[in-house]
Amino acid sequence: MPVDEKELAENSSADRVSTFQAGSLETLAPAARLIEQPLRKLINGHPSRIGYESGEVSEPSSYVSMNLYNCALAGILNHVAPNARLDPADDALAELRAIKTEPEIERIRAACQTAGTAFAIGFEQMQAGMQEVQAARHFRRPLGCSAAERADGQVSCMSGANSGTAYGAFARSTHRCITPGDLVLTHCNSYEDGYWTDITRTYVIGEPDDRQLRMFDAIRAAREAAISAIAPGVPAADVDHAARERLAELGFGAEFKHSTGHGVGFGGIDAHARPRLHPKSPDRLETGMVFNVEPGIYFPGSGGMRQCDMVALTAQGTELLTPFQSEFQVVS
Repeated sequence: MPVDEKELAENSSADRVSTFQAGSLETLAPAARLIEQPLRKLINGHPSRIGYESGEVSEPSSYVSMNLYNCALAGILNHVAPNARLDPADDALAELRAIKTEPEIERIRAACQTAGTAFAIGFEQMQAGMQEVQAARHFRRPLGCSAAERADGQVSCMSGANSGTAYGAFARSTHRCITPGDLVLTHCNSYEDGYWTDITRTYVIGEPDDRQLRMFDAIRAAREAAISAIAPGVPAADVDHAARERLAELGFGAEFKHSTGHGVGFGGIDAHARPRLHPKSPDRLETGMVFNVEPGIYFPGSGGMRQCDMVALTAQGTELLTPFQSEFQVVS
């Protein structure tokens, strides 16, 4: 890692930290060449086989921009260890990332607790007439008040018809004014010291109507069904099926337009992070996995609702990491 991140890394759970000097005016070396020396030190000789990450990655950014080596890594390794056989190790690395240690789960737990405080503060500030972007700022501001070395996040509020499109590739807040009767879907990806959250709550402005109440009851039932299905060895597809089947029974099967969840911790939104909770997932749940459960109902042009919780599968069982605002939240 760059030497200016050494202090942060030394306060983490890493066993070894190797650094390089980025952006040297003396060498003007390409960025990829800067990591050769720490790689030589790490390899310490010429092993016959080296695994590296070669495929798609989802990289959370806690900075304005990041330099990712990706496909350049194979060339660097060939230069550092020319006699070694290089093998893509994406699958093995994905399995390692899927199983969190107890210290890692504790950091994710702390990030969820901070997010819970932010959701409480944001909810108290929300009111009709406020723009989506203004509401999102109230939720985001407390995320940076943690005692962690680095803490912040992204929050989006999508109201009214906008909330009906919240199943799309990305969420964004607009200058639309929140009005009485709106559903306001509030999505948060926050981080503390490199560990991320993925949490959503949906609020209603004023008294909910009959359909909104039925939507929430269906989502709550789907959430309970999914969480009840979680156990070591269970196929991830079975958890998705439990949520999807319950929504279908309650009349909202066609409106659930995405998977039930995915791994969370090293990134907020990474659909490839294991375990992948979708109908064709090949994954099985294991102790140490942290993931979200996010049943949703979306009516484009009208409104949408999602309850996204984070859970950890520990030696003691399933732990709900986001036990706040579990009931339908009404903004007076």
